[in-house]
Amino acid sequence: MIRISSQQIFSGGISRMQDVNSNLVKTQEQISTGKKVNRPSDDPVAAARILKLNQEVKRIETYERNANLADNRIKQEESTLSSAVDIIQRVRELTVQAGSGSLSANDRQSISAELKERLGQLANIANTRDASGEYIFSGFQGSTPAFAKDDFGAWKYQGDEGQRVLEIDDGVTVPISDHGKGIFVNVPAAVSVTGSDDGTGTGVAAQGYVSGLELIAPKDLKDAFSPAVPDDLTVRVIDVGGGNLNIEVEDPRTGTILTTQPSPAVPGEEFVVAGLRMTVNDAADGDEFTLGISDKQSIFGTIEKLIAGLDSVDKATPKSSAEYDALIAESLTNLDNGQESIILKQTELGGRLNAIESTSSFLEDSGLYTKEIRSQLQDVDYAEAISNLSFQSFVLQAAQQSFAQISRLSLFDRL
Repeated sequence: MIRISSQQIFSGGISRMQDVNSNLVKTQEQISTGKKVNRPSDDPVAAARILKLNQEVKRIETYERNANLADNRIKQEESTLSSAVDIIQRVRELTVQAGSGSLSANDRQSISAELKERLGQLANIANTRDASGEYIFSGFQGSTPAFAKDDFGAWKYQGDEGQRVLEIDDGVTVPISDHGKGIFVNVPAAVSVTGSDDGTGTGVAAQGYVSGLELIAPKDLKDAFSPAVPDDLTVRVIDVGGGNLNIEVEDPRTGTILTTQPSPAVPGEEFVVAGLRMTVNDAADGDEFTLGISDKQSIFGTIEKLIAGLDSVDKATPKSSAEYDALIAESLTNLDNGQESIILKQTELGGRLNAIESTSSFLEDSGLYTKEIRSQLQDVDYAEAISNLSFQSFVLQAAQQSFAQISRLSLFDRL
């Protein structure tokens, strides 16, 4: 026979009721928090896995915010560039109108006035700000307007050439900005006459002029100077004796004289050299012209030059008329190049948006999968928990009642 003291009865009963009550409180806590694991001691292995899954969810949410920010920023830039293309297209239409031979001086002034308005609109677009108030085309100089007028009233780029990037997944970055210099300033320019000299070394302009300058065979130009096309070519008028003048074209890098068709080229007659077609008119011995071959142009500068030409060129002489025609032709080519530069950038932006979209879809799927695993480890099954709570409440009540009955038993009751 086992002897059980009253103290053992009381101690054992209280201990069992405390255990049952502890389980009841734990189940109540699970129901109130909705979590099976509220502290590491509840399930150390599950708690460690939940901690890692929480970190993964936070990582994914951070990248999702970055992807959303990048998407908004790039879409704003894309929309801004679309507006710029519309303005340049209108400027091009006005340039075509300006090239009409039936326009009067007043007509040209009217076109010039609208061009000035369009130039201001283009500057406003290039100085677009994002939601945080930073200029989107200023590179890293977000607090500085991308374009501003200099002391001479010309629009100049003020930012740097920095490009901001944002990480949207582990090891995946996407550019979220583009500097205005690459979009609006460093645009290929039309072949043009960039300087002239009478050959005396006094800085006096040449007596003659070049008309009909046009690049008709880009491949011939590249082939003539492989591997690199020079920035400039020199066209020179020389006296070959007997009052006869010829024209020679020189590569200033090497001093090489290029072959013209027909050869020799003479003033007043059209000739072709290295894919370039032109005519030198009213030339005198020693006249020298510099042709810009690989120059860059600013879209702002092109419009400003066009406005200045409309305001000043009178077309009263063959030379001024040729200069005006050259201005219109060069402006059209430069505007087309400017549009192409912006459209290429828009295409690039479309590629970035596609990358962001695919990465965002991947992040969304990863987030759902991670949360599902975390839920399996952490979230409580309410039906099961409520059932356990009812059972534990019943067990506690039974334990309390049985303890009350047993606690009254004593040997003194048998006396």
